[in-house]
Amino acid sequence: MHKHEETIWDVVVIGGGASGMMTAGRAGSLGKKVLLLEKNDELGKKLLITGGGRCNVTNAEQDLRTLLSKFKDSDKFLFSAFSQFSNKDTLDFFNSRGMETKVEANNRVFPITNKAESVWNVLLEYLKTNKVTVQSNCTVVGIETDGDKITSVKLKDKTVIKAKSFVLSTGGKSHPETGSTGDGFKWLAEIGHKVTEPTASLVPISVEDEWVKTLQGVSLENVKITVLQNEVKQEIKKGKILFTHFGLSGPTILNLSSEVGELLKYGDVFLSLDILPDLDYGQLNLKLQDIFKEKSNKKFKNTLDSLLPFAMVPIIVGLSGIDGDKPSHSITREERLHLVQVLKDLRVKVTGLLGEDKAIVTSGGVSLEEVDFKTMASKLFSNLYLTGDILNIDRPSGGYSLQLCWTTGFVAGSNA
Repeated sequence: MHKHEETIWDVVVIGGGASGMMTAGRAGSLGKKVLLLEKNDELGKKLLITGGGRCNVTNAEQDLRTLLSKFKDSDKFLFSAFSQFSNKDTLDFFNSRGMETKVEANNRVFPITNKAESVWNVLLEYLKTNKVTVQSNCTVVGIETDGDKITSVKLKDKTVIKAKSFVLSTGGKSHPETGSTGDGFKWLAEIGHKVTEPTASLVPISVEDEWVKTLQGVSLENVKITVLQNEVKQEIKKGKILFTHFGLSGPTILNLSSEVGELLKYGDVFLSLDILPDLDYGQLNLKLQDIFKEKSNKKFKNTLDSLLPFAMVPIIVGLSGIDGDKPSHSITREERLHLVQVLKDLRVKVTGLLGEDKAIVTSGGVSLEEVDFKTMASKLFSNLYLTGDILNIDRPSGGYSLQLCWTTGFVAGSNA
């Protein structure tokens, strides 16, 4: 680990997501000595779950101006970057490396395999071919500056890494469990860049399942919610939820809403509610055994009140498929294990968001006035380059986010 201290790299890229991998590979292809730092144990964690796990690589819109108009007011900034690496170049990049693509509704482009891994594999190979050194499990804690230059980055274990150029590809704040926790925003603000904090649309979620609506007004203090699409975990949050006449609300649900809204564009979304997150499956199974033993002559429907809010009991009894009048001592092992499954993984199907038309989402990030889009260099620090979601650019879903990563990554890698 500490052997990197004496080395002065040509380019250090912080953040191994889509734009960071593109940047590092491109800089390496030009003969630069490149180090890519990633705080997770592997690269591209968010990339692997994007587009419901299928990865919407880009958008196939033929006309560049039409494509750029989708980025609202940012189009005038983006023109010079996109004229160096456009969505056509993205298709060439992946196709020429053996990844075939297909175009679906609204010009959204996906790998023919329907798997995000296909995209990931091309990028890993690109890094390897171009001799990029990757250091994972590597947490950057700060950036050191001297005048208008970045001199080094500091790691959590106190290692200092020096380079001629630095690229910040740390992403925004969506999907914090994949590592994008907005670190880059903090460092850039500290060194004097103007950074807009991201805001998400906070709205309740409506669901299809009728039983949810019968619980109107009931709240649960501690629920673990997993958002699923195509059985791929997209987001996990823990906290308070409130059942309403249309579905679910409460702070935890509101915080998931913009993520859920984004995913709905790609297909069905389910929420898995773990009502007893502090007990694992084994512990809950033992607890139920104890309850059924202690209340062995009671009817099943009268045994769960110590575990659940009163209003939830009939719902859980119904969903468990066990006859509520059955004496608890005659509940079979299979029935009990199925009940554990219900309590730990209560599935509801999302039908939409409420009032999303009124919700305004800003991605947040660095002010575009402070970036030179011909090179992706910071206008405040001559050897700092910025890519991907760290830029304050609002964009729709449909492949635009990743295209922004490929374009800004390629341009930064060409110039860093």
